[in-house]
Amino acid sequence: MIVTTKVGYLGPKGTFTKIAVDALFSGEEKQSYMTIPECIDAVKHGHVTYGVLPLENALEGTVNVTLDYLIQYKMLKIVSEVVVPIRQHLMVHPDHRDDWKDITTIYSHPHAIAQCHRFLHNGMKHVPTETFTSTGAAAQYVSEHPESKFGAIANTLAATEYGLDIVKENIHDFSNNHTRFVVLHKNDIQWSSPRLESKGYKTTLMISLPTDHAGALHQVLSAFAWRKINLSKIESRPMKTGLGNYYFLVDVEQKMDDILIPNTIAEIEALGCSAEVLGSYPYFICENV
Repeated sequence: MIVTTKVGYLGPKGTFTKIAVDALFSGEEKQSYMTIPECIDAVKHGHVTYGVLPLENALEGTVNVTLDYLIQYKMLKIVSEVVVPIRQHLMVHPDHRDDWKDITTIYSHPHAIAQCHRFLHNGMKHVPTETFTSTGAAAQYVSEHPESKFGAIANTLAATEYGLDIVKENIHDFSNNHTRFVVLHKNDIQWSSPRLESKGYKTTLMISLPTDHAGALHQVLSAFAWRKINLSKIESRPMKTGLGNYYFLVDVEQKMDDILIPNTIAEIEALGCSAEVLGSYPYFICENV
């Protein structure tokens, strides 16, 4: 019996998430989902083997829906990560390539519209923008309405996928914009891409503090500091149990080992805190977009 590996991702086709999927995976079957919860549920219920979702953007910050569902479904683990550069382009239906400056509406994801503020403000101030659930969905909508002078902000994959013409390239405000995409799986097994070279490892921890322990966060961070464990990120998320109750998400810049990180966790738990490993995984960088 041949078992087919299926990869779920935030769709439709032509999204930056699809770029991340194509960079990491090769021959696996790929299934798009319209929302992040749908994709996470697909992994949880075994409809797909892996789920690829955005976790953090350099400009817009953490994708809270992904993080909150990852916290909620502790059975899912981060097994890999890829960083993708975000390059936005203005595209139209080929019928309107020559008169693209007369477009009446520009569609895209809210983050993409925000990332192209200068271009829209300086050159397209008269054109209203409307939001879609993804850049790929916006491109698809424009392709399906050739009779209207619509434009979409999306990536080159979307232009190719939906037969649109790019009329202005690289209209984003910042050239160093990137998004982190994580690969989720039911089992805590590191997954390495056959297509990209690993740039290192991370371990992500979820830590909750006791409510009656003054200075607990300082002591938690000290447990990492005196061991010279480098942290690339720390952020708080509400526990959704009341005001002032938070989880702390910590990214450790190294692979889970047998001594250093386990001993750190033991010290943190001795303080009355709880600590859970959300994943220890290789990370990759996709350069060719």
